[in-house]
Amino acid sequence: MPQVPSPILPTPDPAETGPAGLNPRQSAIVERARAEGFVAVEALTAAFDVTPQTIRRDIKLLCDLGILRRYYGGASLVTNTHNMEYETRRNLMAAEKAAIGRLVAEHIPDGASLFLNVGTTTEAVARALLGHRGLKVITNNINLAILLSQGQDFEVSIAGGRIRPDDLAVVGEATVDFINNFRVDFGIIGISGIDFDGTLLDFDFREVKVAQTIIANARTVFLATDHSKFGRRAMVKLGHVSMLDAVFVDHAPPQPMADLLEREQVSVHVAFPGRG
Repeated sequence: MPQVPSPILPTPDPAETGPAGLNPRQSAIVERARAEGFVAVEALTAAFDVTPQTIRRDIKLLCDLGILRRYYGGASLVTNTHNMEYETRRNLMAAEKAAIGRLVAEHIPDGASLFLNVGTTTEAVARALLGHRGLKVITNNINLAILLSQGQDFEVSIAGGRIRPDDLAVVGEATVDFINNFRVDFGIIGISGIDFDGTLLDFDFREVKVAQTIIANARTVFLATDHSKFGRRAMVKLGHVSMLDAVFVDHAPPQPMADLLEREQVSVHVAFPGRG
């Protein structure tokens, strides 16, 4: 069969940046990689009517962010068996995470008890909580424990277990056993991906066991996540959105996720980066 030429797509204005600092062309490249598995420089050059050098710069940026992996002639989406590096995640969508953190903090009263698990978004929550008083916090995140030690009248407990060098998470059976000793007002968790059937997904089985234990021992469960996690793939099932009481996110969830959350009576709170 004769090849059908790719449609010429308008070249985005580089000044118009989308989520995670990507411009519309770069976001479209990611979507193509997600749909097709591999994107070729030659095909992208024709599709977007730009030079190969422009596409190579786009691919380099996406590889530096840990979204794509470079191969000869193009790139593919990073496998769903590994998460991107911690420092990359920390810098990705930082303003959005800060806004989410502030919004979550508004829903936590002084004197509350809470779990905080591992994640760059939960770090943003912890930073926003420093204006509170008298919190009792249990965490399996050394970064969070250090940060929260600056709080006024805070009582911070850190779980024992094995330290994961990349992000200073504490995981393992000892961590789960420790968390099972508590019953708290709020469990605040992050996530690596949310499938469109409502399945909560992550990359590390040990981290998932900790999050499941947090959910089981919290009276109210908040999920703090940026909108890029909707539809993102990861291997390990944590549970379902029906286990949550509220989702805090920087953009309204897409359909059909919004309908699913409404059916499951999970409240959605949308933060606005740049405000507050």
